[in-house]
Amino acid sequence: MLVSRLLDAVGADAVKFAPEDLSVYAFDGYTQGRAPSAVVLPRSAADVSAVVKIAREFGEPIVPRGAGTGLCGGAVPIEGGIVISFARMNRILELDVRGRRARVQPGLVNLDLSTRVAAHDLFFAPDPSSQKVSTIGGNIGTNAGGPHCLQYGTTVNHVLGLEIVDSFGEVFTTTLDGAGYDLTAALVGSEGTLGIVTSAWVRLQRLPESVRVWVAAFPSIDAASEAVSAIVAAGIIPTALEMMDRVIAQAVEAAFHAGYPTDAGAILLIENAGFEDDMRACEEGLYRIVHANGALSWHTARSQSERDALWAGRKGAAGAVGRLAQNYYLQDVCVPRSKLPQALRAVEAAAREHRLIVGNVFHAGDGNLHPMILYDKRDPLQVAGVIETGNAILSSAVALGGTVSGEHGIGYEKREAMTQIYSTGDLATMARVRDVFDPTLMFNPEKIFPSGARCPEVRA
Repeated sequence: MLVSRLLDAVGADAVKFAPEDLSVYAFDGYTQGRAPSAVVLPRSAADVSAVVKIAREFGEPIVPRGAGTGLCGGAVPIEGGIVISFARMNRILELDVRGRRARVQPGLVNLDLSTRVAAHDLFFAPDPSSQKVSTIGGNIGTNAGGPHCLQYGTTVNHVLGLEIVDSFGEVFTTTLDGAGYDLTAALVGSEGTLGIVTSAWVRLQRLPESVRVWVAAFPSIDAASEAVSAIVAAGIIPTALEMMDRVIAQAVEAAFHAGYPTDAGAILLIENAGFEDDMRACEEGLYRIVHANGALSWHTARSQSERDALWAGRKGAAGAVGRLAQNYYLQDVCVPRSKLPQALRAVEAAAREHRLIVGNVFHAGDGNLHPMILYDKRDPLQVAGVIETGNAILSSAVALGGTVSGEHGIGYEKREAMTQIYSTGDLATMARVRDVFDPTLMFNPEKIFPSGARCPEVRA
């Protein structure tokens, strides 16, 4: 009955219900869930509205999904229900070159937006490592960042307004121009629990006049971390400030031949973008700071192809570690920049306790760590060790004054960790916000909030 209603509403080509089709939507980049009851691929907000109304009638939960590249189970149907895939809603609906903004559908791939507006000397700044495949809707759902968020900020800083379908199937819009509550900011990062984004006005940036990329090698993670703190303390805020350790550098270089040294304890990839006249002073300042903090070498990328190769290596790090292990688990935590050395020592200690190898590649400029724990999922002992190591990394980040997620979201995987940073009262308050938007918890259930947040004493 459910499937026939969906077929009538959006057409046979937009509904998937065969078991082999449904199984594709039971997992994301890491987490395994349940197969949904049906998958719908809408083409418009009207289609989404119709599906929501049918789901409400049948008491079916709804899980919105972009490209499925998430690493925390945010797009996984834990309770079955209907998955709404935005693969077909992938267009630029309006482009305002003079106002440097565009209205896009949620299924538009992140990098495709920048590629399509490059002819107008514009680009979209948020650039997660998955930007070749992740979608704008998914970026909005998790408030994604990326290497360049050090200067440009995360996705929330680039969303100007949203078109949303609420839990009753009604369509409404938000804007930064109106008076009252900033609902746009509230919806960004809500992981599809408050409403379903069907289009978004996003801010575009002017392409910079000049871009420079440098690579500095250090004997240790500690030395590189001290250099990061010194750079920021000196008032230099590069466009990007990335770090990788020896494990990652060796894997990346073997895979991409990008030009990274493989004998250093840590490497900083630094980019600055702006006016040509400012580049020399910036490079001189960076050169002086990194060498004062023990840099072993300093290299300037001399061409666009060399810059592209270095960035391809950095953003391809996750794929490169396939040379080192059957599987990897990528964690996502944030700590204050000054605590980077302590945080990385805690990561290493946690992995060593379970005889696991860990590689570190992360956004050093804002303290967003992405340790990759290497393992073989065919070995139950290693799997158990990975879980314990991941939990230890979360706890150590919180103990150092950080938080349990920088840009990947909370999803299903990290929801129990929310109790480490929020009190019962905090969680109850957030749950009440969700109740206003979605009182029946139909949208993306079992995400963000710990299981206890459904208990009466928390929801009271």
